[in-house]
Amino acid sequence: MTSSTMTSSTSALTIRPDRPEEYDALGKMLVAAYAALPGMPSPDEQPDYYAMLANVGGRAAKPALTVFVAIDDAGRLLGSIDFIDDMTQYGSGGTASAVTDAAGIRLLAVDDAYRGKGVGKELTRFCIERARAIGKNRLVLHTTRVMQAAWAMYEGLGFVRFPDIDFRQGNLDVFGFHLNLASAAAAR
Repeated sequence: MTSSTMTSSTSALTIRPDRPEEYDALGKMLVAAYAALPGMPSPDEQPDYYAMLANVGGRAAKPALTVFVAIDDAGRLLGSIDFIDDMTQYGSGGTASAVTDAAGIRLLAVDDAYRGKGVGKELTRFCIERARAIGKNRLVLHTTRVMQAAWAMYEGLGFVRFPDIDFRQGNLDVFGFHLNLASAAAAR
């Protein structure tokens, strides 16, 4: 399962692995999306974090990580998400890398022009199905209170708080969530 197509009210949306020629544009989109969140530490306050966001190629080079992108029918990059199939490679603070029988998602971002149109939800649903397809029992992620739209979307998709993997990044509390894929499959 490496790509998916859905139709929205405005255009077709395709989800596929990123390509090296997209790394720069994706990095800029991620930095812009995260820096624009009210209450999110700025690039000056957390330069290492923003350098990691911008370094899409570095993340994509990890064997357990796939950066998926959503593109429209004209090939425009609408959003991206990191899918991690081996939690030992999850790459965040806290204890998430010790979670077993799970896949993870990180760094969901949607271009400002396409927010609120279901792109983030489709990227997340794609990763739920991918985790299920590779036999994982749950999908793990982190979010923060400044990411209210994402938080609400995750809860709407059935993710529940997983405080065991909470951590603090600088002055920012980061909250763990997980989705039990067996329960999610029964609820579909």
